[in-house]
Amino acid sequence: MSPRRARRIDPFDRGGGRGTPARPVGSSVPGVDQVEEWPDGDWFVRRVTGAGADKVYRCPGCDQELRPGVPHLVSWPAWRGGEQERRHWHTACWRNRIRRGPGRSRY
Repeated sequence: MSPRRARRIDPFDRGGGRGTPARPVGSSVPGVDQVEEWPDGDWFVRRVTGAGADKVYRCPGCDQELRPGVPHLVSWPAWRGGEQERRHWHTACWRNRIRRGPGRSRY
């Protein structure tokens, strides 16, 4: 039996090419990027388990610290170069960011 080669997946492929579709199906898996559609655009989202969180980050939604060991998520805009806008969020702050009024950054 011949060994399988890992295929490189283009995160910007909208499912029209070979390989895995860009939008995963099913529930979220920690550490795996997913694309979420929101009124403010498409976002890549990666869930981080408490064990995988080893630094202090500041949540842009509530401006509070995300301490090491706290499960959270990382998001960035789903456009080329969007990974430069990566932010760590409390899960609840991410879900409620659309309802926030002016004065808070959305990412």
